[in-house]
Amino acid sequence: MIGLISGTSEGKELLSNLNNYTDDILVSTATSYGGDLLKDYKYKYLNITPLDRENMIKLFKEKKVEVLIDASHPYALEVSKNAMEVCNHTDIEYIRFEREKVIEKFLEKEKVLVVENYEDLYSKLKDIKGNILNTTGSRNIEKIIRLSLENRIIHRVLPSLKVIEECFHLGLELHNIIAVKGPISYDLNRAFIREYDAKAILLKDSGKEGGTEEKIKAAIDENICAIVVDRKSLDYKNKFNNKEEVIKYLKKLQYI
Repeated sequence: MIGLISGTSEGKELLSNLNNYTDDILVSTATSYGGDLLKDYKYKYLNITPLDRENMIKLFKEKKVEVLIDASHPYALEVSKNAMEVCNHTDIEYIRFEREKVIEKFLEKEKVLVVENYEDLYSKLKDIKGNILNTTGSRNIEKIIRLSLENRIIHRVLPSLKVIEECFHLGLELHNIIAVKGPISYDLNRAFIREYDAKAILLKDSGKEGGTEEKIKAAIDENICAIVVDRKSLDYKNKFNNKEEVIKYLKKLQYI
């Protein structure tokens, strides 16, 4: 059986490609929403809850997974770390699929800044006067709140009940929440910057597919700072940025 950790739109596309050859696939997503996106595809087993290392081992052994494609989000390091350790422990072939970074092409721009982590944001934001648009996702809101910035911060999040409840639990007021499913267009990014009179936008390098280019281009054209929290990298084994190359590799090893 082929295992697939799906955390991005490419996970769905990989599943579609795999379906040209087999449906003997175990798919794992972190949420029921992620599972709902896969209802038109073929697989033998679907997991819709986060898996720690021990549960991953148990599930993969039970379903006799022979090869694992890790298509988790580029910032979901713990997922990838656990997946690699589990594959080493259980002698499962590990394959990493990851979106290419896009930030490099913008590094010469004066107002495009890169930080290593959320703690480093403070040094970039402390002298910015005015509103800040945060698009790094609901899971990072608490990290930004801990910076104790004086700025008004508007948070763009997914329009799900669970996420909105988390926002309220963290003390966010309704007028500081934008609930919209991304990725969004260049024009809509510019519109949000203008509507909220943002002086800086916070983002991750989620690749072309994650709308990173549209956010940065909108910030550049509105003459505001785009501050990117960079990806941390692991020493990935069998890493690919191209879905077709993943399929070729699986064919080479005769998994499909």
